[in-house]
Amino acid sequence: MKKLVYLISPNEIKKQFYDDLDKVLSFGNVKFFQLRLKKIKEINFLRIAKKIREITYKHKVKFIINDKYHLVSKTRADGCHMGQLDGSIKIAKKKLKNKILGITCHDSIELAKKAVKYKANYVAFGSFFKSKLKPRARKADAKIIIEVKKKIKRPIVVIGGINNLNFKKLIKLGAKYIAISSFIWDNPKLKPEIAIKKFK
Repeated sequence: MKKLVYLISPNEIKKQFYDDLDKVLSFGNVKFFQLRLKKIKEINFLRIAKKIREITYKHKVKFIINDKYHLVSKTRADGCHMGQLDGSIKIAKKKLKNKILGITCHDSIELAKKAVKYKANYVAFGSFFKSKLKPRARKADAKIIIEVKKKIKRPIVVIGGINNLNFKKLIKLGAKYIAISSFIWDNPKLKPEIAIKKFK
């Protein structure tokens, strides 16, 4: 099965989450799992990351830390994802060495070119649809995927309100991975292990 999902954690990790993650990753369509916890003490972050690392390792899923590039080696993560306001991309890449670095580029080809200059491994664009995780996120036009594909030789990750009804359109335009979170973890109709099966 093609691994096209870039899965992002919920904003809060509850006890049940680890079992749910194990079931979700066992389906086999997730390439990356990103731990995105903004306001949390480092000791708690490391405790959570350690448990998640074991689950991602078991399912051969790349484990990515959001923003906290200084914790990548401590958590044995595969890399880091950085937004435009998450500190120096240049310093992050130096610290990460051969680890994965992904960069948020919103709806800007210029930011994507800059990301490539800093040796980013993938570029992320969005928000393409209304997102529960980031309701105020800048909107991106789907046509930007075609433009980026022509000018930049890096895998494209698309993000923002992606669900089972709209993801195929973005893949057809040239996106390699679809970033999803709310549809899996905050879905009133489907359990996480059922929701993930909608993406293949």
